[in-house]
Amino acid sequence: MKATHPIFCTIVPPHVLDKLAQAEDPALAGPARRTLEADAAQRTHRRLTTVLGATALAPPEGAADAEKAVHRTIYDAEHRKELPGTKVRGEGDEPGQDSTVNRAYAGLGATFELLMKAFGRNSIDGNGLPLIATVHFDEKYGNAFWDGDQMVFGDGDGEIFLDFTLPVDVLAHELAHGLTQYTANFTYFGQPGALNESVSDVFGSLVKQYVNDQTADRADWLIGAGLLAERVTGVALRSMKAPGTAYDDDVLGKDPQPATMDDYVRTGRDNGGVHINSGIPNHAFYLLATGLGGKAWERPGQIWYDTLTSGGLQVDASFTDFARATVAAAQARFGDGEEQEALLKAWSQVGVPTG
Repeated sequence: MKATHPIFCTIVPPHVLDKLAQAEDPALAGPARRTLEADAAQRTHRRLTTVLGATALAPPEGAADAEKAVHRTIYDAEHRKELPGTKVRGEGDEPGQDSTVNRAYAGLGATFELLMKAFGRNSIDGNGLPLIATVHFDEKYGNAFWDGDQMVFGDGDGEIFLDFTLPVDVLAHELAHGLTQYTANFTYFGQPGALNESVSDVFGSLVKQYVNDQTADRADWLIGAGLLAERVTGVALRSMKAPGTAYDDDVLGKDPQPATMDDYVRTGRDNGGVHINSGIPNHAFYLLATGLGGKAWERPGQIWYDTLTSGGLQVDASFTDFARATVAAAQARFGDGEEQEALLKAWSQVGVPTG
C-alpha cells in the first residue's frame, strides 16, 4: 500500500459555490459564503494534520472477533464546526428518529458491502478501517467532504441544496476518496486530481446501482440526483452519461464539464479543474459500462478497481497514464476479448490515447 497524503475533497465544486456567493439574494449568497469559509478552514486543518499526523483510528472493541465486518460510527455536529461531534449511532445500534443519521449509516454500509462483495476489499484501506461520518455540520452548510479521516455532511440551505445524505452516491463518492487515498493516492491537482474526482464519481455511481440492483442500461448515471432543491433548473451535480448537461440555472450557471478531450478546460481554479475535467474519464467509464452491458460493478468496475490497486500508477498520473493502466488491467484479468475492445473504444471516443 502506498503512503497516503490525506487531502480535503468536497462534492460541490468551488466554482458552484463562488457563483452562489455572488447572488443578489442574501438567502443564497449568505450560506454559500459561509460554506466557502468553512471549507477554507477545513483545508487549513487538513494541511496541519497532514504535517503533524492525523489521529489513528482504532477498530471498536471486539472488532478482532468480527473479521471483515463493517464498523460504523455516526456523529452529530449539532450545527457546529467541531469534529467529530456527539456520537449518535454505533455499529449494530437500532435506527433512531433522525433520518439523516440513518441514511449516513446505511450509505456507509452499502459502500462497505460493495467493496467487500464485488472486490473482496475489507473497507477502504483493505484492512477493516472503521467508517466515521458526521452529520448536521455547521449552519446551512452546502457541501459534503472527506477530510482524510472521516466523512462530513451538511444539511444544505434548503434553497439550492437539500440534505447531503439524501443521494447515496454522494455518501459513496466521499468515502471513495478514502479508497483512492489508500490506493493510487492521486495528487489533487490537474489531471491526477480530476482522476481522483472521477474515481469517486465512478464508485459513487456503482454503489447507487448496486443498492438499486440496476444494470448499466437502467442506471441514470447522475451524481447527486435528488440533492438540488426544486427551484434549481437541473437534475444533479454531474452526469457521467452526458457531461455538461446536469444543470443550466440562472443562479448556478451551466454545468461546465466536458465529455471529451476536445473540450478539455485549462484553468487555475478548482485545483486545475478537478471537478470539471473529471467528466472525461467519467464518460469513458459510462461508455465502457454501457458497451459491455450487465452490472457495471462487475467487469467495468473490476477493471477500475484493479487499476487503482495494481501499484503501477504514479500519484501524478495523467489521463493517458490511467487509460493505459486500465488496458493493462483488463488484459490481465480478461485477456483479449470484448472487455478490451469496449475499453479501447471508450477511451478513443473521449479522445484519450492508450497506445
